[in-house]
Amino acid sequence: MGTSTVTGRTRSMGALFAGVALLNTATVGLGTAATLIVAAGSGAVWSGLPSVANVLGTAAGALGAGRLLPVHGSRRVLAGGYGLAAAGALVAFAGALATSVVPLLLGILLVGLGNGGAQLSRYLAADLYPQDRRGRALSTVVWGGTVGALAGPALMVPAAGAAAGFGWPSLSGPAAVAVLATAGAALAAAFLPRHVPPPRQPGLRPGPGAPPPEPPKSPPREPAVAARGPVRPAGFVRPLVAMVLAQLTMSAVMTMTPVQLQAHGHDLGVVGWVLSAHLFGMFALAPLSGRIADRWGPHVAVNAGLGVLALAAATALAAPTAHTSGLPIALFLLGYGWNLVFVGGSAQLSRDLAPETRSRVQGTVDAVVWSASALAGLGSGALFAGGGYGLVAVVGGVLAVLPLAFSAARDGR
Repeated sequence: MGTSTVTGRTRSMGALFAGVALLNTATVGLGTAATLIVAAGSGAVWSGLPSVANVLGTAAGALGAGRLLPVHGSRRVLAGGYGLAAAGALVAFAGALATSVVPLLLGILLVGLGNGGAQLSRYLAADLYPQDRRGRALSTVVWGGTVGALAGPALMVPAAGAAAGFGWPSLSGPAAVAVLATAGAALAAAFLPRHVPPPRQPGLRPGPGAPPPEPPKSPPREPAVAARGPVRPAGFVRPLVAMVLAQLTMSAVMTMTPVQLQAHGHDLGVVGWVLSAHLFGMFALAPLSGRIADRWGPHVAVNAGLGVLALAAATALAAPTAHTSGLPIALFLLGYGWNLVFVGGSAQLSRDLAPETRSRVQGTVDAVVWSASALAGLGSGALFAGGGYGLVAVVGGVLAVLPLAFSAARDGR
């Protein structure tokens, strides 16, 4: 492997990692501040609107980026998406200064559009490596979410203090941090080498300055034929189903855990400790998930993740008030089970999809998965109101084992 190839790969991985870390930092901090602003100004009943705006924006951004990447390349698409996110962060900052809900939500929606492209960065990282290393490559970018998960909350207090020092509303501080973070992500995307494309079209040769290929002598296949040929339905349906159900399980239990803790008299310190265990599970061990996917296959990582999610739900059901033991363990397992499914499913999509349809399918899968978060956020509240935290845990556990039961039934035929 040439020095220029290694340098280009390293440069690309650094840019992709930085973009994900910075977008996640912006999203976590801005989303938390916006939730508090909306709750204070419009009442707790509307406090979920920033989360819905973020999820819908991310879903739309992933769908759009998946269609633009084959045409315009990773540098243009990511830089454009991150630039849009920076503009959205500015709008949200203006809304935070004026404590106005409409610009705040519009800004978060635009930040979500950029975040949708950031989510697809893991696939771009995987495409830089041979198949036996793709799981580790994409998991490295997923691990970048750890930076945002830690930096976003950690920067909130100093940012709020700095805003107050300028005479601004304190919660405008995290919005200002989001402006800087999204602008930094756009700058990082500009460092992507021109010759490193997203999932390559058939016939394109990688390499600096590679000329466009000659038109093929035989007529190209129709996209539908390509999807039915190299891409078997199991190549995307199974990881799609597993990732959606894992997202539903994770989002439902995670969303209701703070409500459960507060209902039993615990303060924000306890809530933060339990959610920190969850975030650690979601991101910090992503490289381990990537190695499992590369060593034993993506389907093994997916099935293991679904099993861990079921165990997490069972632990939450068995210890619904154990804030120093059972719940932190349950939320850690919940995060890591999701990570195994997310990395394993992504590795399978990166490996099994045909190049001519890959980015479109990957973008569609991400859009569906993020839409599932919105559904889980709405449904978990209804479940909690109807049957408490235990019902949420039971439903989450059932959703996690459904793909395992279906796979076992198929294998038993």
